[in-house]
Amino acid sequence: MLRPIVLVPACTCEFGLHEYQAAQSKYVEAVVNGAGCAPLIVPALGAGLDLETMLAACDGIMLTGSASNIHPSHYAEDVLDATLPQDRARDATTMPLIRAAIRRGIPILAICRGFQEMNVALGGSLHQALHGVDGLMDHRENPDHPLAQQYGIAHTVALVPGGVLARILGPGDIGVNSLHGQGVNLLAGALAVEARAADGVVEAFSVAGAPGFTLALQWHPEWALADNPVSMKLFGAFGQACRTYRAARGSAA
Repeated sequence: MLRPIVLVPACTCEFGLHEYQAAQSKYVEAVVNGAGCAPLIVPALGAGLDLETMLAACDGIMLTGSASNIHPSHYAEDVLDATLPQDRARDATTMPLIRAAIRRGIPILAICRGFQEMNVALGGSLHQALHGVDGLMDHRENPDHPLAQQYGIAHTVALVPGGVLARILGPGDIGVNSLHGQGVNLLAGALAVEARAADGVVEAFSVAGAPGFTLALQWHPEWALADNPVSMKLFGAFGQACRTYRAARGSAA
Protein backbone atom coordinates (compact mmCIF):
# COMPACT_ATOMS: atom_id res chain seq x y z
CA MET A 1 0.00 0.00 0.00
CA LEU A 2 1.31 3.46 -0.91
CA ARG A 3 2.14 5.77 1.97
CA PRO A 4 0.42 9.14 2.37
CA ILE A 5 2.40 12.06 0.97
CA VAL A 6 3.31 14.85 3.42
CA LEU A 7 4.48 18.20 2.08
CA VAL A 8 7.47 19.69 3.94
CA PRO A 9 8.01 23.34 2.91
CA ALA A 10 11.70 24.15 2.47
CA CYS A 11 13.71 27.04 3.80
CA THR A 12 16.00 29.10 1.59
CA CYS A 13 19.67 29.19 2.55
CA GLU A 14 23.05 29.85 1.00
CA PHE A 15 25.93 27.44 0.53
CA GLY A 16 28.90 29.30 -0.89
CA LEU A 17 27.68 31.72 -3.55
CA HIS A 18 24.47 29.83 -4.36
CA GLU A 19 20.98 29.79 -2.87
CA TYR A 20 19.46 26.42 -1.98
CA GLN A 21 16.10 25.00 -0.93
CA ALA A 22 16.58 22.84 2.15
CA ALA A 23 14.83 20.97 4.95
CA GLN A 24 16.52 19.56 8.03
CA SER A 25 16.93 15.79 8.01
CA LYS A 26 15.33 15.31 11.44
CA TYR A 27 12.00 16.60 10.12
CA VAL A 28 11.82 14.50 6.96
CA GLU A 29 12.98 11.46 8.92
CA ALA A 30 10.21 12.05 11.48
CA VAL A 31 7.63 12.01 8.69
CA VAL A 32 8.88 8.54 7.72
CA ASN A 33 9.71 7.01 11.10
CA GLY A 34 7.07 8.69 13.26
CA ALA A 35 4.11 9.32 10.98
CA GLY A 36 4.73 6.44 8.60
CA CYS A 37 4.31 8.73 5.61
CA ALA A 38 6.36 9.80 2.59
CA PRO A 39 7.88 13.32 2.75
CA LEU A 40 7.90 15.60 -0.28
CA ILE A 41 10.02 18.75 0.12
CA VAL A 42 8.29 21.77 -1.42
CA PRO A 43 10.45 24.69 -2.59
CA ALA A 44 9.88 28.14 -1.12
CA LEU A 45 8.88 29.87 -4.35
CA GLY A 46 6.12 32.10 -3.03
CA ALA A 47 3.71 33.10 -5.78
CA GLY A 48 5.75 31.01 -8.22
CA LEU A 49 4.59 27.79 -6.57
CA ASP A 50 1.51 26.09 -8.01
CA LEU A 51 -0.37 25.56 -4.74
CA GLU A 52 -3.28 23.75 -6.31
CA THR A 53 -1.00 21.12 -7.82
CA MET A 54 0.83 20.63 -4.51
CA LEU A 55 -2.36 20.37 -2.46
CA ALA A 56 -3.99 17.98 -4.91
CA ALA A 57 -1.00 15.64 -4.58
CA CYS A 58 -0.66 15.56 -0.80
CA ASP A 59 -2.33 13.95 2.21
CA GLY A 60 -0.75 16.11 4.90
CA ILE A 61 1.57 19.04 5.59
CA MET A 62 4.31 19.38 8.19
CA LEU A 63 5.59 22.89 8.86
CA THR A 64 9.10 22.71 10.29
CA GLY A 65 11.16 24.78 12.63
CA SER A 66 13.91 26.98 11.24
CA ALA A 67 16.69 29.34 12.24
CA SER A 68 14.76 32.12 10.52
CA ASN A 69 11.87 34.20 11.86
CA ILE A 70 8.69 35.35 10.15
CA HIS A 71 9.04 38.90 8.87
CA PRO A 72 7.03 41.06 11.30
CA SER A 73 5.42 43.03 8.49
CA HIS A 74 2.99 40.09 8.32
CA TYR A 75 1.57 41.26 11.65
CA ALA A 76 2.06 45.01 11.10
CA GLU A 77 5.27 45.48 13.11
CA ASP A 78 8.80 46.60 12.30
CA VAL A 79 11.83 44.37 12.73
CA LEU A 80 13.01 44.48 16.35
CA ASP A 81 16.43 42.87 15.83
CA ALA A 82 17.88 43.10 12.31
CA THR A 83 20.68 40.65 13.18
CA LEU A 84 18.22 37.73 13.35
CA PRO A 85 17.69 35.77 10.11
CA GLN A 86 14.48 35.95 8.09
CA ASP A 87 13.15 34.05 5.09
CA ARG A 88 10.69 36.09 3.07
CA ALA A 89 10.41 33.37 0.41
CA ARG A 90 9.29 30.82 2.99
CA ASP A 91 6.80 33.33 4.43
CA ALA A 92 5.33 33.88 0.97
CA THR A 93 4.99 30.13 0.47
CA THR A 94 3.65 28.91 3.80
CA MET A 95 1.10 31.65 4.53
CA PRO A 96 -1.19 30.88 1.57
CA LEU A 97 -0.41 27.16 1.87
CA ILE A 98 -1.69 27.08 5.46
CA ARG A 99 -4.94 28.87 4.66
CA ALA A 100 -5.66 26.73 1.60
CA ALA A 101 -4.85 23.47 3.41
CA ILE A 102 -7.15 24.29 6.33
CA ARG A 103 -10.03 25.02 3.93
CA ARG A 104 -9.47 21.66 2.24
CA GLY A 105 -9.25 19.73 5.52
CA ILE A 106 -5.70 18.56 4.84
CA PRO A 107 -3.99 17.43 8.08
CA ILE A 108 -1.32 19.81 9.39
CA LEU A 109 1.37 19.32 12.03
CA ALA A 110 3.29 22.55 12.71
CA ILE A 111 6.49 22.80 14.74
CA CYS A 112 8.24 25.89 16.18
CA ARG A 113 8.49 28.33 13.23
CA GLY A 114 5.59 26.44 11.67
CA PHE A 115 3.57 27.00 14.86
CA GLN A 116 4.26 30.72 14.59
CA GLU A 117 3.46 30.71 10.86
CA MET A 118 0.02 29.24 11.52
CA ASN A 119 -0.80 31.89 14.10
CA VAL A 120 0.33 34.73 11.83
CA ALA A 121 -1.29 33.26 8.70
CA LEU A 122 -4.66 33.26 10.48
CA GLY A 123 -4.38 36.81 11.81
CA GLY A 124 -2.36 36.51 15.04
CA SER A 125 0.85 38.25 16.10
CA LEU A 126 4.13 37.39 17.83
CA HIS A 127 6.36 38.65 20.60
CA GLN A 128 9.62 39.16 18.74
CA ALA A 129 11.61 38.64 21.96
CA LEU A 130 9.84 36.70 24.70
CA HIS A 131 12.81 37.23 27.00
CA GLY A 132 12.23 40.99 26.82
CA VAL A 133 8.63 40.81 28.05
CA ASP A 134 8.08 41.30 31.77
CA GLY A 135 6.86 38.15 33.49
CA LEU A 136 7.85 35.75 30.70
CA MET A 137 10.63 33.18 30.79
CA ASP A 138 13.60 33.08 28.47
CA HIS A 139 12.55 30.25 26.14
CA ARG A 140 15.82 30.16 24.19
CA GLU A 141 18.40 27.40 24.19
CA ASN A 142 22.06 28.00 25.05
CA PRO A 143 23.88 27.78 21.69
CA ASP A 144 27.13 26.91 23.47
CA HIS A 145 25.68 23.65 24.77
CA PRO A 146 25.86 20.40 22.75
CA LEU A 147 22.73 19.62 20.72
CA ALA A 148 21.56 16.89 23.08
CA GLN A 149 21.50 19.45 25.89
CA GLN A 150 19.91 22.18 23.77
CA TYR A 151 17.08 19.79 22.88
CA GLY A 152 16.75 18.36 26.39
CA ILE A 153 13.66 18.88 28.54
CA ALA A 154 13.56 22.56 29.57
CA HIS A 155 10.17 22.99 31.26
CA THR A 156 6.69 21.54 31.49
CA VAL A 157 3.51 22.55 29.68
CA ALA A 158 -0.01 22.09 31.00
CA LEU A 159 -2.45 20.50 28.57
CA VAL A 160 -5.96 21.93 28.28
CA PRO A 161 -8.40 19.28 29.58
CA GLY A 162 -10.55 17.79 26.84
CA GLY A 163 -8.52 19.37 24.05
CA VAL A 164 -7.05 17.74 20.94
CA LEU A 165 -3.64 17.35 22.54
CA ALA A 166 -5.03 15.93 25.79
CA ARG A 167 -7.07 13.39 23.82
CA ILE A 168 -3.89 12.21 22.09
CA LEU A 169 -1.62 12.16 25.13
CA GLY A 170 -3.96 11.93 28.11
CA PRO A 171 -4.43 14.57 30.84
CA GLY A 172 -1.71 16.28 32.83
CA ASP A 173 1.58 18.09 32.20
CA ILE A 174 4.38 17.01 29.88
CA GLY A 175 8.05 17.99 29.72
CA VAL A 176 9.20 19.73 26.54
CA ASN A 177 12.34 21.23 25.08
CA SER A 178 12.50 24.96 24.37
CA LEU A 179 14.49 26.57 21.54
CA HIS A 180 12.57 29.70 20.54
CA GLY A 181 13.09 33.39 21.06
CA GLN A 182 9.71 34.39 19.67
CA GLY A 183 6.21 33.27 20.63
CA VAL A 184 2.52 34.03 20.46
CA ASN A 185 1.43 37.52 21.45
CA LEU A 186 -2.11 37.82 20.03
CA LEU A 187 -3.57 34.38 19.33
CA ALA A 188 -5.55 34.27 16.07
CA GLY A 189 -9.29 34.10 16.64
CA ALA A 190 -9.68 30.76 14.85
CA LEU A 191 -7.25 29.01 17.19
CA ALA A 192 -7.90 27.05 20.39
CA VAL A 193 -5.17 26.82 23.04
CA GLU A 194 -4.04 23.24 23.67
CA ALA A 195 -1.16 23.84 26.11
CA ARG A 196 0.61 26.63 28.00
CA ALA A 197 3.95 27.02 29.74
CA ALA A 198 4.05 28.06 33.40
CA ASP A 199 4.49 31.73 32.39
CA GLY A 200 1.29 31.59 30.34
CA VAL A 201 2.95 31.46 26.91
CA VAL A 202 0.90 29.41 24.44
CA GLU A 203 2.85 26.24 23.59
CA ALA A 204 0.28 24.39 21.48
CA PHE A 205 -2.93 25.16 19.63
CA SER A 206 -5.39 23.68 17.15
CA VAL A 207 -7.73 25.29 14.64
CA ALA A 208 -11.18 25.34 16.20
CA GLY A 209 -13.79 23.83 13.92
CA ALA A 210 -11.32 22.90 11.17
CA PRO A 211 -12.50 20.05 8.94
CA GLY A 212 -9.17 18.23 9.33
CA PHE A 213 -6.45 17.48 11.89
CA THR A 214 -4.57 20.69 12.76
CA LEU A 215 -2.07 20.75 15.61
CA ALA A 216 0.74 23.25 16.19
CA LEU A 217 3.51 22.83 18.78
CA GLN A 218 6.07 25.41 19.87
CA TRP A 219 8.53 22.70 20.99
CA HIS A 220 10.44 20.13 18.91
CA PRO A 221 8.91 16.62 19.07
CA GLU A 222 11.00 15.51 16.08
CA TRP A 223 14.21 15.49 18.15
CA ALA A 224 15.31 11.97 19.24
CA LEU A 225 11.84 10.86 18.19
CA ALA A 226 12.19 7.13 18.74
CA ASP A 227 13.26 7.68 22.38
CA ASN A 228 10.27 9.87 23.26
CA PRO A 229 6.89 8.09 23.69
CA VAL A 230 5.03 11.42 23.80
CA SER A 231 6.52 12.49 20.48
CA MET A 232 5.77 9.11 18.92
CA LYS A 233 2.11 9.49 19.92
CA LEU A 234 1.99 12.95 18.35
CA PHE A 235 3.48 11.84 15.05
CA GLY A 236 1.39 8.67 15.14
CA ALA A 237 -1.81 10.73 15.44
CA PHE A 238 -0.70 12.95 12.56
CA GLY A 239 0.16 9.93 10.41
CA GLN A 240 -3.23 8.35 11.10
CA ALA A 241 -4.96 11.59 10.12
CA CYS A 242 -3.01 11.59 6.83
CA ARG A 243 -4.01 7.98 6.13
CA THR A 244 -7.66 8.79 6.86
CA TYR A 245 -7.50 11.82 4.53
CA ARG A 246 -5.85 9.72 1.80
CA ALA A 247 -8.52 7.02 2.08
CA ALA A 248 -11.31 9.59 1.87
CA ARG A 249 -9.63 11.28 -1.10
CA GLY A 250 -9.30 7.95 -2.85
CA SER A 251 -12.91 6.96 -2.28
CA ALA A 252 -14.09 10.31 -3.66
CA ALA A 253 -12.02 9.96 -6.85
